[in-house]
Amino acid sequence: MDDLGLPTRGRQAYLKNRYGVSQPTAKDWLDDKFMPGRDKLVKMAADFGVQLEWLITGDGKKKSSDHRGVADMDGVPGAPDMREVPLVSFVEAGVWSDSNDPYPRGQGMEAIGIDPELAAHLSRVAFALKVQGASMEPEFSAGDVIIVDPNIQPRPGDFVVAKLDGEEKATFKRYRDRGTDQDGTRVIELVPSNPDYPTLRIDSSNPGKIIATMVEHRRRRRF
Repeated sequence: MDDLGLPTRGRQAYLKNRYGVSQPTAKDWLDDKFMPGRDKLVKMAADFGVQLEWLITGDGKKKSSDHRGVADMDGVPGAPDMREVPLVSFVEAGVWSDSNDPYPRGQGMEAIGIDPELAAHLSRVAFALKVQGASMEPEFSAGDVIIVDPNIQPRPGDFVVAKLDGEEKATFKRYRDRGTDQDGTRVIELVPSNPDYPTLRIDSSNPGKIIATMVEHRRRRRF
């Protein structure tokens, strides 16, 4: 975002106030952690007089030939069909159900933009999470963003969001299928990357469920 000519000082505060987002989200945009949602990208293109396509992809002509309004820029021919997924908490992720969409937009919910190529392969209930804690270090650090899809079945070695019955929050771990137990229940191990943390287990005596499979990892590179 440095190419937009943002103020030298107070850039986080500027983005926060101008586009109505939290300070951490403004910082993530500046760090190229993830892309703003389409509605905010359209507004930025109009505000800074740049082409929407260049803002999203970095390709094509940078400067816009005119300053059309936000509504007009939303229909720029050839602009990629940007999609957004909601950024939810691990508590919200734990109540996901495949029978409905638990993430209605609005009410201040933040969203993350994803590129058209990824969007073409995601279901309507895909969402994003910010990694918490140190259990998945060094592969994943606190603050990293993951995009997950509940409609993708995990394979051994995949990273998944899961929830154990009785726990309020979901957890993010590596998926390991251990077959079935004596009751015929599928046995799943949820393996941390950090050896200082225990492996969790889903089976007949410790029920739980896989909520979603990770499809993209966005790592913070600078602070």
